Amino acid sequence: MRPVLGVTLKGIEAVPIEIEVEITGGLFAISVVGLPDTAVKEARERVRAALRSNGILLRGRIALNLAPADLPKVGSLLDLPMAVGLAAESGAVPVGKSAIFLGELAMDGRLRSTKGAVAAALLARRNGLPLYLPPQNAPEASLVKGVEIYAAPDLASLLAHLKGERPLPPFAEPLPEEGEPPAEPDLCDIKGQAAAKRALEIAAAGHHNILLVGSPGSGKTMLARALRGILPPLTDEERLETMLVRSTLGVRTNPGRSRPYRVVHHTASTIALCGGGASLKPGEISLAHRGVLFLDEFAEFHRDLLEALRQPLEDGTITVSRASGSVTYPARVLLVCACNPCPCGYLGDPQEPCRCAPHVLERYRNRLSGPILDRIDLHVPVPRLTPEELVCLEGRQGQPSAEVRKDVLAARQAQEERWGAEGLHSNAEIPERLVRTGIRLSRDVRPFLAQSARNLRLSGRGISRVLKVARTVADLRGNDLVTVEDLCEALAYRGGGTAGDVA
Repeated sequence: MRPVLGVTLKGIEAVPIEIEVEITGGLFAISVVGLPDTAVKEARERVRAALRSNGILLRGRIALNLAPADLPKVGSLLDLPMAVGLAAESGAVPVGKSAIFLGELAMDGRLRSTKGAVAAALLARRNGLPLYLPPQNAPEASLVKGVEIYAAPDLASLLAHLKGERPLPPFAEPLPEEGEPPAEPDLCDIKGQAAAKRALEIAAAGHHNILLVGSPGSGKTMLARALRGILPPLTDEERLETMLVRSTLGVRTNPGRSRPYRVVHHTASTIALCGGGASLKPGEISLAHRGVLFLDEFAEFHRDLLEALRQPLEDGTITVSRASGSVTYPARVLLVCACNPCPCGYLGDPQEPCRCAPHVLERYRNRLSGPILDRIDLHVPVPRLTPEELVCLEGRQGQPSAEVRKDVLAARQAQEERWGAEGLHSNAEIPERLVRTGIRLSRDVRPFLAQSARNLRLSGRGISRVLKVARTVADLRGNDLVTVEDLCEALAYRGGGTAGDVA
């Protein structure tokens, strides 16, 4: 009796499951052992009906063992391998070479899409095995190169293939390449805000976190949306990483080469943002991996939730630990935050006076801790334009997103050439050892930086982040050395300890 291979998910990793079948005499009964959840237990009826619809009648006492026995099995991923194992044990199909099977069964034998296709394809490649799965999941699995994929529309087609009657062709239709979507909004359609646009360019070029602070109606949300239009496209490796997270949740949306853009409301829970729950699902920060995570009304988020962002912003990964286990998800995001300078929103506004009492302002500032603000590289004031400025500033303002994107791509290319051997893609990712040894400075930068750090009371992390931003500014200018001019621009975006201080 050769076991049939299926998979279950542990985080974003596919774990192989051996399905062992035993059929003995007696009254009909099916039992599933090996820590199955409710969905796996209910698979008994789906599998039985699907086999019956294909002329395979089950008799006797049937035991299905899902090994390893100490690993919880969740979801409907094991429907197809259970059906294949029962068909093989009943003598309906021969026991052939090993393969991995994945899919949910309808009662008439149709294969329904399921989650975890990309993770299963990675497992199949590591083990040199073919992968059988529903046709809806085949395109995303094809992102994994070097694996033999077969898309079976129903159980009858799969059984005929295994018997050698009607072989299925290997799947060879990758996800279609989508054209670059138009920038919406375009940077040149945003009136004024030249400093903020420059900060967005720096953020996109070096993957630096950015905080936008301004009065209501100043254009913070529009600026954040415009950032996506100047980001470089996803590489093959990055595209696979993003699809792996999406596949874990069963999201089959094809993002093309566009980077993820996730907007989180300030009422979101810690589990929604960071991941977790009974099944240890990834959260919004992992769904935004290699893309943008936008937190509007930043100061309105619960403090515990913001503090939970400290570790993933630093490490690029987030570990979710619960009583049921611990999983690690990728979380390399470009964090974009927006908030008002005060509760009423008009602190420092030239048109509207601030109505907040001093103790209210103090409480508002304390919502954002120093450590979390220290991890945001660019603190940008976004002043509200006057009615006269809005009327006068007609037509296009500044460079369009397409031109800015070209400069961003050139800067990213320089970073790939500089850090590619280290497995890094941007200046924001470089570790401390490379900050000390890999960033070339002109002779007069170090004394100027020391004096600036003393005046601005920068922490060690703050100094490192200023140097990374300065390196990005130099890349945008095409400079090999970081100059005092580059450092001055980086320091100009290094705000104080609170949102109110930025304004």
